[in-house]
Amino acid sequence: MTPTNSLDILGDQGLLKQAITGFTPRHAQQEMALAIEKVIELNSELIVEAGTGTGKTFGYLVPAFLSNKKTIISTGTKNLQDQLFFNDIPVIQKILSSSMKVVLLKGRANYLCLHRLKLNREDGRFASRQLVSELQTIFEWSAHTKTGDIAELESVPEDSTIWPYATSTADNCLNQDCPVYKDCFVVKARQQSLAADIVVVNHHLFFADMALQDEGFGELLPGAEIVIFDEAHHLPDIAAQFFSTNLTSRQLLELARDAEAEALESAQDMQQLSADSIQLQRAVQSMRTAFGSELRALPWPDKQPQHIEATIDEVKDSLKDFETTLKEAGVRSKGLESCWKRAGQLIERFDFLTKAAPVDTIHWYETHAQSFALHLTPMIVAEHFKRCMQDKKRSWIFTSATLTVKNNFKLFSDTMGLEHAMQLQLKSPFDYQNQALLYAPRGMPDTHSEYFTEAVIDAAIPVLIANQGKAFLLFTSHRALEKAAIYLENKLPFPLLRQGTKPKRQLVDEFKALGNAVLLGTSSFWYGVDVRGDALSCVIIDKLPFAMPDDPILQAKIKMLRQKGLDPFSHYQLPHAVLILKQGAGRLIRDSKDRGILMICDPRLVGNRYGEVFLQSLPDMSRTRDLEKVKSFVARIELCENPG
Repeated sequence: MTPTNSLDILGDQGLLKQAITGFTPRHAQQEMALAIEKVIELNSELIVEAGTGTGKTFGYLVPAFLSNKKTIISTGTKNLQDQLFFNDIPVIQKILSSSMKVVLLKGRANYLCLHRLKLNREDGRFASRQLVSELQTIFEWSAHTKTGDIAELESVPEDSTIWPYATSTADNCLNQDCPVYKDCFVVKARQQSLAADIVVVNHHLFFADMALQDEGFGELLPGAEIVIFDEAHHLPDIAAQFFSTNLTSRQLLELARDAEAEALESAQDMQQLSADSIQLQRAVQSMRTAFGSELRALPWPDKQPQHIEATIDEVKDSLKDFETTLKEAGVRSKGLESCWKRAGQLIERFDFLTKAAPVDTIHWYETHAQSFALHLTPMIVAEHFKRCMQDKKRSWIFTSATLTVKNNFKLFSDTMGLEHAMQLQLKSPFDYQNQALLYAPRGMPDTHSEYFTEAVIDAAIPVLIANQGKAFLLFTSHRALEKAAIYLENKLPFPLLRQGTKPKRQLVDEFKALGNAVLLGTSSFWYGVDVRGDALSCVIIDKLPFAMPDDPILQAKIKMLRQKGLDPFSHYQLPHAVLILKQGAGRLIRDSKDRGILMICDPRLVGNRYGEVFLQSLPDMSRTRDLEKVKSFVARIELCENPG
């Protein structure tokens, strides 16, 4: 039969039921798809919270394919982007015998840049033989890759520090002036996406394209008739990032290095260029030193201390001297001309970011081990996002498993400026009462106690022993994670994995393969990690995930809300923490057959009035404060998994 609506595909007698053994039609999935059909017909907006297990991917893919309209699907992570393109979309294409062209598009940093590869290979100045070897591996791969997608080259780690020397950024790309422009992998990928019916991107790329629209270069969004955001809970933070003005010390140092590499080809006689490059690098390093050794994020003060002000002036002077020399050198090659233009842009941005901030912006800076970054972030992103939405009538769909606080979408809709959007909340089909147990241990000290992390581990060990490992320990800070790792050493008979020792994907794969491991993670493990089955049956969370009080963005928002006569805690801090806790808790039950313990060690969950807001926002699971009941629950899980 020829399907006319989503029920013909997702319904009890639909095509998916007929084609896929084991496919279970779900009412919530059907309700979501029909709501999206209506939104597409009306060119309107829809926010959907679809609980874990709803099947939201097919819930939006089916109406998108049936519409035959140009669609952008944006995800929060590359993992989901790959899953959509390689796994889920082919199923719908096959069932519908669809001829719609689908393209996977990544950000430019995911594609090989042939020009920069050649330039830096000839330059040859690297900190280690390992980097030289990796660059040679990339060079050999470059001769036969058709896509230039760096994910193809598994022998060079995705997080290797060599990749910036073989990929481009918006700053250092030569565009049509590039000598190998006709072979550019980024250009080819974007051309394919413009000709496609459905383009799968991630949020960072979507907002990068949206930001370029303001400058007249955005290509993807103007042609789209439908925009679908999966993992939409990431949008507020990513939108704020892309509507900000930023500058990093790395950008300044890359300019210096790129100019020297270009000069090796066409201006070796210009000794001043090398001297100015060295001077700029020294000035940038002096500024990093002046900020102090602590790694932190702080508001930019109205008046910087004199020693920092001196290094700011030093960087400005060095940039201006460098720009003057690059202007003279620019006639030698397109590469040096590009460096000259970059220097001018960086002078303007550095000057803008080191003086008084405009109204309604958050002016702040952060320091890392070897670098720093300057930021101007809009206080409110809603107006920026609404302007982008209003340029053309199209359908907008926002979906995630975590968008509400106490069944209310207000925080998300207000942040993104979606006051007129339709709203739909769909509960998870999982039987949380029988599948999960929430454990809040008694006798935990105050979260500010210097012994709190040790108390978390002491409370967790009997649970981990009873559960035979198979657990995530999720922390709200890296400091707590490191402290816990030291305290846990030699206390468990299970493999111990720790965030930061290996790439995230490798750690998750190892965790699944081991089957009885305990993994310690912070923020990145609260999101987008999907471990189904026996390998994960316990998630332990140290604290309720309130933002750090010294965070400059939080401080600015608190001040703004107080000026409006609103309570910052109830209007922002509490709901924001609830959404993050829902994400962390969501790692536990990923399938109808999963069973497990959710242990939250923060005494405020049951000891403070606002703890009830967290409890009401979590799935409706059984609760206990009794360790013996936890052990009994674990025993029942083992009995179900190993009957007889």
